[in-house]
Amino acid sequence: MPTSDESSKKIGARHSDSDSWTNLGNSATAVKPESFQHEGISRGDFQSTERHSSGRRGFGRFQTDLSTRSGMRSNRGVDESIRLVDYQRGGGDDDASSLANDGSYPGRRSRESGLQPGSIADDVPLLPHDSSEQEPLKGHARGFWPRLNTWFSSHSLWSIFQRQRIQSKPSAEHPEDHELTAIRTVVVGHAQATRYPANVVSNAKYTPWTFLPVTLYNEFSFFLNLYFLLVALSQIIPALRIGYLSTYVAPLVFVLSITLGKEAMDDLGRRRRDAEANAEGYTVLLPRTERSGRKSRTRRLRSIQKEDDLLRKRSEVDGTKLQKERLLEGGMGDPGDGTDARSKQQQPLLEVVKKSRDLRVGDIVKLRKGQRVPADVVILGSYTNDVPQQESTAVGRGHPDLLEMTESSDGQREAAATASLDANTAVADLAGETFIRTDQLDGETDWKLRLASPLTQTLDVNGLTKVEIVAGKPERSISRFIGTIKVSNDSDRHMERDISTPHGEDGSANRTKLEDSPGVLTGPLTVDNTAWANTVIASNSITLAAVVYTGPQTRQAMSTSQSRSKTGLLEYEINSLTKILCLLTLSLSIILVGLERIEATEDQKWYITVMRFLILFSTIIPISLRVNLDMGKSVYSRFIEKDEGIKGAIVRTSTIPEELGRVEYLLSDKTGTLTQNDMELKKVHLGTVSYANEAMDEVASYIRQAFRVALPDANGPTTLVTPSSAHHAPSTSTSATRSRREIGSRVRDLVLALALCHNVTPTTEESDGTSSTTYQASSPDEIAIVKWTESVGLRLSYRDRKMIVLQSTDTGREVVRARILELFPFTSEGKRMGIVAEFLEDARSGTTDGGSEIWFYQKGADTVMSSIVAANDWLEEETSNMAREGLRTLVVGRKKLSMARYAEFASSYKRASLALHGRDNAMADVIQTYLERDLELLGVTGVEDKLQQDVKPSIELLRNAGIKIWMLTGDKVETARCVAVSARLVARGQYIHTITKLKRVDAAQDSLEFLRGKTDASLLIDGESLALLLTHFRDTFISLAVLLPTVIACRCSPTQKAEIAQLIRAHTKKRVCCIGDGGNDVSMIQAADVGVGIVGKEGRQASLAADFSIEQFCHLPKLLVWHGRNSYKRSAKLAQFVIHRGLIISVCQTMFSIASKFEPIALYKDWLLVGYATVYTMAPVFSLVLDRDVDEGLAKLYPELYKELKEGRSLSYRTFFIWVAVSIYQGSIIQGLSQVLVEVHGPRMVATSFTILVINELIMVAFAITTWHPVMILSLLGTAVVYFASIPFLGGYFDLMYVVSLAFVWRVVAVSAIALVPPYLVKIAGRTLKPPSYRKVQAV
Repeated sequence: MPTSDESSKKIGARHSDSDSWTNLGNSATAVKPESFQHEGISRGDFQSTERHSSGRRGFGRFQTDLSTRSGMRSNRGVDESIRLVDYQRGGGDDDASSLANDGSYPGRRSRESGLQPGSIADDVPLLPHDSSEQEPLKGHARGFWPRLNTWFSSHSLWSIFQRQRIQSKPSAEHPEDHELTAIRTVVVGHAQATRYPANVVSNAKYTPWTFLPVTLYNEFSFFLNLYFLLVALSQIIPALRIGYLSTYVAPLVFVLSITLGKEAMDDLGRRRRDAEANAEGYTVLLPRTERSGRKSRTRRLRSIQKEDDLLRKRSEVDGTKLQKERLLEGGMGDPGDGTDARSKQQQPLLEVVKKSRDLRVGDIVKLRKGQRVPADVVILGSYTNDVPQQESTAVGRGHPDLLEMTESSDGQREAAATASLDANTAVADLAGETFIRTDQLDGETDWKLRLASPLTQTLDVNGLTKVEIVAGKPERSISRFIGTIKVSNDSDRHMERDISTPHGEDGSANRTKLEDSPGVLTGPLTVDNTAWANTVIASNSITLAAVVYTGPQTRQAMSTSQSRSKTGLLEYEINSLTKILCLLTLSLSIILVGLERIEATEDQKWYITVMRFLILFSTIIPISLRVNLDMGKSVYSRFIEKDEGIKGAIVRTSTIPEELGRVEYLLSDKTGTLTQNDMELKKVHLGTVSYANEAMDEVASYIRQAFRVALPDANGPTTLVTPSSAHHAPSTSTSATRSRREIGSRVRDLVLALALCHNVTPTTEESDGTSSTTYQASSPDEIAIVKWTESVGLRLSYRDRKMIVLQSTDTGREVVRARILELFPFTSEGKRMGIVAEFLEDARSGTTDGGSEIWFYQKGADTVMSSIVAANDWLEEETSNMAREGLRTLVVGRKKLSMARYAEFASSYKRASLALHGRDNAMADVIQTYLERDLELLGVTGVEDKLQQDVKPSIELLRNAGIKIWMLTGDKVETARCVAVSARLVARGQYIHTITKLKRVDAAQDSLEFLRGKTDASLLIDGESLALLLTHFRDTFISLAVLLPTVIACRCSPTQKAEIAQLIRAHTKKRVCCIGDGGNDVSMIQAADVGVGIVGKEGRQASLAADFSIEQFCHLPKLLVWHGRNSYKRSAKLAQFVIHRGLIISVCQTMFSIASKFEPIALYKDWLLVGYATVYTMAPVFSLVLDRDVDEGLAKLYPELYKELKEGRSLSYRTFFIWVAVSIYQGSIIQGLSQVLVEVHGPRMVATSFTILVINELIMVAFAITTWHPVMILSLLGTAVVYFASIPFLGGYFDLMYVVSLAFVWRVVAVSAIALVPPYLVKIAGRTLKPPSYRKVQAV
């Protein structure tokens, strides 16, 4: 037997050969308490981490963290105390122990306490040593004050600096934050040596620390708010102060409060939705902590007593809970019986429900059918759900669904795993198959088959904690994954038991040679062994998976762009107009001062006068503009959500409803957005006859006749149907008998081929005591075909990797049994799938004789099958006809093989599969040589992907509204083409230019040159070609693509979808709307100017991340053409009236300053200035949000009305300067005539001009209304009443005796008429000479 030193050297040599072992062996990471929540143990009560050893290491580390509750921690004012017990297998009775002052890893403490790396206390568990040589660590003294002293020493500035210096130098001895470029080693079921990000989903735009800075920056980036901020700050200077400071500060604070409040509410809503997703519960399997070695009984009882006392003081828990905690950590049972749970050879797993946000890398998650995968995982095993409970069988594996808590004879609670798999279940489980739905990730409705590694599928469930996974760095690609899996074999486990054998009486360890161990079993991992976050388990089974990537490192998160704050185009347009108004104000101020002569007066300098004029004219840029617009947006959002025509609509971003009226490009997903994810076989064609709709009943009658089998004798076998069986036709003497027999035979052959050539697996589910059969497959087309064969009389009753069984729905008897010899799955390159089946003639026979039939069936796209099937004259024509109908076509053929021919093929195919170079091409050549030649053409099927309700008229309406529609999907090229045709995305007879699989730059250049001359064609392009074009011909491609009527991009990744949206926005400067329903559409939705999410069948992620949420695609036209148009036109009219209201009062101020010898004296002060913008004019002006020029019926009947909005005529420089001219005219008339007819200064002039100003604004609002609403009438009359009722209270500004005189009345009427009549006459003349579009459709 080698000495201890020799063993140490050998162990160290093995340890140094593997970085992963080094990382795991030399690091100890504390696990958060929520990782071990079970049986009532609360957060913070108990923390434990087991550094589980595998065969190569032979040693384990156990770390226990007894921490206080948060409340107790805050009361005591000291950090949580941690008790670290280092158990080394093979050590003596006195275990090395120390107090960890800050919860850090042992290697860090050794450096801080001045120990050398080679010392005993250093964290090197692979180096055995005698415990008698150990010296206590610094700070090991017991008691509160020594612990407190140690805590302060470890948290000193020098200690913190040392820790940062150590962490900045990654090493195997210290855990570090994971780098994205690093390969990770995941120890399944245990805490990891490296810190990984939390598994948190976040769509929030802000954090508590960035909310105020970001929102204030966004607000003050608008010139309007910045201008008023400067005006408000200027009032702090006494020389510039005009009126009360609150007059300028309060409106700004009010505006900012409303805007920030809306942003906060929107972001809080996102956070609530994220919290719901992050709080979703998942079942996690946690290992019972295992400890080796033993203590003396006295020492053991003393240690437990101290733990109990500490927990009672800090947690106030009872003895039962303490016992549970000791059991959970692998502690002792009843102290009186002398048993030690740590000496168990293999501890079972415990089931704990953890929230999604609490999942960590390495956790074993148990998933069931319909559950969302919470993180990127590697599948460890898949087990049938309906497992009978029986005694352990020869399989000997614990089923994960039957982990249960049992009571032992001595009262201890132990976790026991019951092996309950029968023989058939064991065979099925060995395959480790599970199906997942990925439509929320890549948009494909196909179910994807995923497989567990054979190393873990056949492993005891309780042995999964001995698995390690080596995975690559996180990346965006959802179709690529490279990794390895390592599992300790039985020899390793036996070796581990030998290592942990109790010590001898002399205290020496009974060690075992590691050289005796054959090591670990290693296997490869590919994307077929994974399930990415946000996919859904589709199999009716239990799937065990290990978490590998979490949170922001998942494929879904890395493919999703960060949400951004969206600002409408109208906001930018108004921002530009306010800059013009500011220049007008500055120019006017300088002109007035210049007329007064630029000279220094006794009181103030000329530039101070300019500043005072700027403040006086600040009403030109009305701060109430933002308030009115924001309140208007809230009203528009309310209209959308309360519309009965689009029930379920939700406005999640209430700052951009007017953007719905400016959309020019619509980017739509396909799956779940345009289609229902529901396939149905609509038509079959056999060359001379086709069947569809009601004619399918005739197909069913043929099948009933063809698959009638004679009832067996009492002891005789059932005769099965084979392709060579004679067709049973009704005995008639008509001349049509032969023809009918031939057609019936062809129908039988086609239906039999469709029932066999697929990868569909039937599963039985029980609900409410009734069982139902469902189908699982990687393609919805195949499920639709199998359902059709069942509807016509031939049901798929059983399927595994080796056998297919069909039964007649008419008799319920088994009619076909075929052994699967070869299966060639569908690929996007091959565009076909095939199967070699051997038919059995006897239902009881498990083997076949020499006379059995072997047939090769194949189905695929017509583009590849046309050269494989025998020559014919109808295939091309019929497939073209079906394609024009929007059906997805599949061509079906077959070929009979002799036993010798098949044996020759099998031998050649096996040799090709063993080739080291060119294996795929060699295998394809063998298949083509032996099988894919001169197939008998059986028929063509047409499958319809059902469209969403009213998709065709909706797309037609949007196209007539001038919106260009692009379809971006992750689905296949053929599928995208069929949906584009059936949805009328492509017009009948329109040429579709297809660009796929571009590899060379010159070919890409040729494709672009062709497009340059065919701008009326539609473009169909795949993701690979799109990436090439965007890389080499970015500007050229997008400049041509935006000219095309329709672009269809398929096989697009989520990142590509977002990139296309951003590219169109940047190139065209137009508004882009993106609509989708899946998680793969979130990036695209967030990158668009307007994001619309549809509440899909498979999830709400797109709906939650979108600006607007609807339930169906057919709701989009109303959202855009009706609500979008109204929102934009109302906001434009509202903004112009608010600007007019500020301009006209500024013109009055200018006229007054001129009459006052250019002195900066305020015309209206204090309440008059504030009341004019609020009480006296705000309600009538704001009532314009209820105005509409046409009703909903006309808006849908004439979608061309929407097209003119793209030009922005409702709010343009032309309309702006028209309103500026009207304001200058009316302000000059009102103030000028008031000063001429009354007086230049004094309360009589103020009363006259202010009254005319209010009346003028109310009547201008009435002139602008197109469709009257009761609220409008009420606001106009109510405001007038409020103003005249408030005149008696304005004695400080008006001459009240003059106001009640006749002279006041006739002057008000006369000046108002002069100010209002000319602009109204000009407006009428303009409508008559050039009527607007809405007047034309109204025939007015």
